[in-house]
Amino acid sequence: MSGAGPLAGVRVLEFAAIGPAPFAAMLLAQMGAQVLRIERPGGDPLRPATPHDYLNIGRPTLALDLKQESDRAMAADLAVHADIVIEGFRPGVMERLSLGPDDLRAANAALVYGRMTGWGQDGPLAPQPGHDINYLALTGALHAIGEAGGAPVPPLNLVADFGGGAMFLIAGVLAAVIEARATGRGRTVDAAMVDGAAALMTLQYGLLADGKATDRRGDNGLDGAHPCYATYATRDGKYVAVGALEPQFYAALLDGLGFAAAALPDRADKANWPALKALFAKRFAAETRAHWEQAFDGTAACVTPVLSMTEAPTHPHAAARGGFCEHAGAFRPGVAPRFSPADGPQAAIWPLTDAQRARML
Repeated sequence: MSGAGPLAGVRVLEFAAIGPAPFAAMLLAQMGAQVLRIERPGGDPLRPATPHDYLNIGRPTLALDLKQESDRAMAADLAVHADIVIEGFRPGVMERLSLGPDDLRAANAALVYGRMTGWGQDGPLAPQPGHDINYLALTGALHAIGEAGGAPVPPLNLVADFGGGAMFLIAGVLAAVIEARATGRGRTVDAAMVDGAAALMTLQYGLLADGKATDRRGDNGLDGAHPCYATYATRDGKYVAVGALEPQFYAALLDGLGFAAAALPDRADKANWPALKALFAKRFAAETRAHWEQAFDGTAACVTPVLSMTEAPTHPHAAARGGFCEHAGAFRPGVAPRFSPADGPQAAIWPLTDAQRARML
């Protein structure tokens, strides 16, 4: 989609990394930015490329060995034409290569330099390695996820890597580009996954401060303890998800389950949650998931099937919206967010030299 979206005319130079940095670059490309990816020759030996490297699709790649002075010079030359640089190395690495923000802004004052790290550019943990689970562990988020009495459950690597990392990086660099176009001066964006993951917990910290939530796992309204915000097993070993928090949705849930509100414990009293949840669990377990899909189809009960990754792409709603597309014989998620069609600027094609074109993969 490069050049077809609202970011047409924006050039992004991406230094290959893993996880949130390429995800951010992929999304920028889908929004129309002209992204050029710099990768070491032969790729990452620890992570050989496959046809399903979805995070790396949608943009051309230039093979440069940044340990070589000539290749570093080529990367610096490319940065002169960029609006945004994205890198995901540990603090200090790009400075040692003479490709840090000060180095590159000496020739391109308006350059926005996006830095994607786990711990940030400073602080006692800045030079240390880590992964999504580690960043979540220090924010309170990991502690809050899981069943009461059980261990914390990692939510894949969705929260720190992609939510707290890539999404905050995108917001930061785009905000800085707007400023740079007005002032002619770029900024460095320090996008730390630990910071972003903490920011995603803003609502939860507010509820805790107000006494509307506890600091105990599996004891709150949005962590599976509430009978109206939980998953329930069905007769065939599958699950449904219930999100009937509001009164009108709760009424629709009870109607679909065949319960009369007057005959049930008051859900407003937290002491009744376990008993109410047990009643719902028994009722859902009496029928198959397909039965409940049909029973709640078209209702306001906020009841949906819990689909596996092999089921989700063929769900009617996903099919109708093109939520997934086929790629290399498999499904991958479609483009998000969606933009209405518009006549925008033409893509800013990278002005590559013959020597640079020769290094394209």
